[in-house]
Amino acid sequence: MAAIDFSSGVPVGGDLNVAWIHGSADRRHPTDPAVQTHRYNEHTVILRQSKDTTFEAPFAFLLFGDERALLLDSGAVKDAALRTAVDSLIETWLAEHPHPTYPLVVAHTHGHSDHVAGDPSFGDRPDTTVVGHEVRDIQSFFGFTDWPAEVVPFDLGGRVLDVTGLPGHQPAAIAVYDRWTGLLFTGDSALPGRVYMRDVPAFVESIQRLAEFATARPVTHVLGCHIEMTTERGVDYFPGCRYQPDEPPLQMTVAQLRRVADAAQATGGKGIHNYDDFVIYAGMGLATNLRLIARSLAGSVRTRIRR
Repeated sequence: MAAIDFSSGVPVGGDLNVAWIHGSADRRHPTDPAVQTHRYNEHTVILRQSKDTTFEAPFAFLLFGDERALLLDSGAVKDAALRTAVDSLIETWLAEHPHPTYPLVVAHTHGHSDHVAGDPSFGDRPDTTVVGHEVRDIQSFFGFTDWPAEVVPFDLGGRVLDVTGLPGHQPAAIAVYDRWTGLLFTGDSALPGRVYMRDVPAFVESIQRLAEFATARPVTHVLGCHIEMTTERGVDYFPGCRYQPDEPPLQMTVAQLRRVADAAQATGGKGIHNYDDFVIYAGMGLATNLRLIARSLAGSVRTRIRR
């Protein structure tokens, strides 16, 4: 078993020329697979749950190293569809790269239910560690001694990831940087969609620090966990939307990440702020939540009328 070279020619490239599943126009006859898989490269897979299954349609990421694999997030659905997809991907990978044992770590970009609901399906999987999603679980597993500012390495076997705390959207949120591909995984803290600053001071500090982190490294793409924007600048799909035929790409740039950081600081800690590539929700008080609910209800009514 020759070791895989995860150090030469970094960051290596990959393929993001993909049409993501975005739900069916007729919800009575869904056509999308429950989980879409896309190989970014030989050792990196991006997965998305269908909007026919869950309006969240979150992304998850499977990274293969020479000694173990990491799954970032287990999705928004409690069934075993994501587990089945991951098992198939690992089986295929191991056919090309045989190992007598090959552990899987299931970790999370953050602890919200649409990113951890699939955890129980991995609970009985052999050689699998499911990391908890409380701050103490993250600190213990990754070895943080100075949460959240510390950057800790996590080695998959030659493929080293850098993990740092990113609280503000959710207390146990993290960002993960893959040195081999240059991919930066940001969960729900930077994405082409609604960025919810639930703890405003913590979020502003975290995202500023992450922008500095990314500027100092060869980041190829910033990958969040949802697409919620339309291709029209500054316009997002309504919360709960299950059909998004005009989505922008998932990937963002470091320049866009810096704009998220600047926008977060400029909000003054309250209100809804639309930008070309994302929408900032500063604080989640009663007025903000009522506006979200109203938008969701209005969008659902319009959808039913069209049908």
